[in-house]
Amino acid sequence: MSNQLFDVSVYAARLSKAARLAADRGLGGLVFGTGADLQYLIGSTVSSHERLTALVVPTVGRPTLVLPAVERGDLPACAIGDLDADVVLWEDGEDAHEIVAKLLAGADTIGVGSSLTADHLLPIMELTGAQLVLATPALRELFMRKDEAEITQLREAGAAIDRVFERVPEWLVAGRTERDVAADIERQILAEGHSAVDFIIVGSGENGANPHHDFSDRVLRNGDIVVVDIGGTWGAGYHSDCTRVFAVGELSDDVAEAWSILRTAQEAAKAAVRPGVTAAHIDAVAREVITQAGYGEQFIHRTGHGIGLSTHEEPFIMAGNDLVLEPGMAFSIEPGIYVHGDFGLRLEDIVVVTSDGCKSMNNGSHELLCANGSTSAADVEGK
Repeated sequence: MSNQLFDVSVYAARLSKAARLAADRGLGGLVFGTGADLQYLIGSTVSSHERLTALVVPTVGRPTLVLPAVERGDLPACAIGDLDADVVLWEDGEDAHEIVAKLLAGADTIGVGSSLTADHLLPIMELTGAQLVLATPALRELFMRKDEAEITQLREAGAAIDRVFERVPEWLVAGRTERDVAADIERQILAEGHSAVDFIIVGSGENGANPHHDFSDRVLRNGDIVVVDIGGTWGAGYHSDCTRVFAVGELSDDVAEAWSILRTAQEAAKAAVRPGVTAAHIDAVAREVITQAGYGEQFIHRTGHGIGLSTHEEPFIMAGNDLVLEPGMAFSIEPGIYVHGDFGLRLEDIVVVTSDGCKSMNNGSHELLCANGSTSAADVEGK
């Protein structure tokens, strides 16, 4: 029996829908590699390195997992044994690509998962003679529209990360380093129920103006603005991702003004989310608020990204993405303002599109909270 958190009927329904959507779009079948695709479709987290692991989903017939024999021990940990599906084990010296090609014999066009690498794609293409296309656009309705089980996972993950943020102000004390704070956060993410820590950003002062800073030995000083962006893996492999900003000591007027603009931008973007609008429209709404306030050149990244079994996936909330939003799509809304060499600000929540708007998975404070500076702040500032 599978030890996955989802009932086997969830995976059975996903496989059936994948085959149906592939047929509707004229595909002869589907091939997925390891990673989020396999985790979504059969609950497998197997990692077979350079050896080919492939889930073949024909439009007619039984799905088949093609698995290196050396990985057979991972079979009980996924749902494949409880599904109407087959398993083909192959040993070193055999050509796994030929196995996949035979399972898809006669297919003119095959949808492939994004995790399959060229060393597997090229032999499959040569052996089948088929045209290979990316499966994600064809299966958009399946992958990008989260079902209730997935939304529950995202909601639980978001609530857990909200609880971590409740503790952060007590760790932001002048005289401590970003690394010290990150260690506290790491422990708390795990204590709140995440199975793994995906990333921790503690960007103080000028480091906060680098959106992809992680953490360093920089010492916190009174007056610092600190961007904290954290996320982890929850439950059946779904992810949290949330950003809040804190002040060590008093908050300056210019930062307070910029934060007010940022909150307005995020609120406007959230209010604009509804089925039928495009991902690019949500980005434009947030960007317009920030640009009109004079900080347009300091908003240097997209407004958001999809999230689920991958931390970054479609839909990407950015200019040029004409993808139309549908109920069940989950993504971040995270506008930012970054003043190079001085400070950064970012406010991020995960939302899920509903029938008439969106629901936030993160519901902690949206204030720019002031943490307590230490009594030795003067000494810190003088270093």
